[in-house]
Amino acid sequence: MTAPVPRARAEVPIGRRMAELRARRGMSQQVFADRIGRSKSWVDKVERGVRTLDRLSVIETVAGALGVAPAVLLADKPRREAVTDTEAAVERIRAALARHDPPDADGPCVRQLDDQAGYAWAAYRKGHHPQVLRTLPDLLAASRHAHHTPTGDASVADPLVRVYRLAAQTLVKLGEPHLGLLAADRAMIAATGDAHRTGLAAVSLAQALRALRRGRLAKAAALSAVHQLDLTPSRALLADEPGLTGTLLIEAAVAAATCGDAATAHDLTERAVALAHGNRQYDGDGVAFGPVAVTLARALVATHLGDHHHAVTLHRHAANSEGWHRLPAEHRAAHLVDIARAHLDLGDPAAAGRALLTADRLAPAETRARSAARATLTTILRTGPTSADVTRLAAVLGLTRQ
Repeated sequence: MTAPVPRARAEVPIGRRMAELRARRGMSQQVFADRIGRSKSWVDKVERGVRTLDRLSVIETVAGALGVAPAVLLADKPRREAVTDTEAAVERIRAALARHDPPDADGPCVRQLDDQAGYAWAAYRKGHHPQVLRTLPDLLAASRHAHHTPTGDASVADPLVRVYRLAAQTLVKLGEPHLGLLAADRAMIAATGDAHRTGLAAVSLAQALRALRRGRLAKAAALSAVHQLDLTPSRALLADEPGLTGTLLIEAAVAAATCGDAATAHDLTERAVALAHGNRQYDGDGVAFGPVAVTLARALVATHLGDHHHAVTLHRHAANSEGWHRLPAEHRAAHLVDIARAHLDLGDPAAAGRALLTADRLAPAETRARSAARATLTTILRTGPTSADVTRLAAVLGLTRQ
């Protein structure tokens, strides 16, 4: 009797691959289910092999949300997903955040650290996220040195908050909200109770919490910072105070919308509108505030509340205004990625494709590094024939219909 020949390597079920990739990206089953428009129960059954994932259209949606090509899920044999430059950079940032010992070598002075943080923020505003990723590990190490240096100078908190905020917002944007929350928490600690620094850190904290689907906590964090600013007698002396307060109100409004609280979202956006009226557009470290920024925020609120027609109308009004071109490239491109989803929900994949193409011209990293852009582009490909430019962008991202 001939014994059966054992296979050298067992095939890994597609559900298990999905679970491994989801866990690697720090997404819970509920968060992942929300991203692909399915229930948590459906995700759990697929990952346990109770349900079969065999429809190509569904596989493409799942792959897009995970930021991989469908072939990664469909491979006959298990293979480790190649580590990209972005993943390697994120791991270096993770290591830098995990360290607490001061560097042995002399680090930069507070002024030099603040200048370096300023250069990195300028790259962020232009959408040069790979450059920011390369800079952040050294910046975090320098910040650790500055924190351990007994200068007695309270101004050291300013660059610390700037660096940790930059890390938080970059990590959230690249699909690492848990790590972003850690960096945002470090920014809040570095703020040392100062209302203005706390307000800046709270912007990043609210964004991280919202990315983790913790809308109520995000709203509370933003409004608590607004309350502290309101109680600060010297706030009128700060040129960016209306912009900071307005940005916090916007963050709270969007967070309320993610919870389905339309009344609160409307009230908070109206407060932001009142602040923006008569004030020149302010553009600081990750804080862009003015009439156009408020209109874009209202569009995002409408999207979260399911009013996609209103969202697109607001978007078109803002994009045709003079202030649109004064917003940072990162801000405009990020908004276009969000509004592309609204176009899709309205049954207009052509408009969604045009939005992504415009975003890619403004800040390529917004479309090529964010899972939201990949998921939207995957859905566009499923709808049928696309323009040559959209097809080329999909090819660059490694996305195909088959």
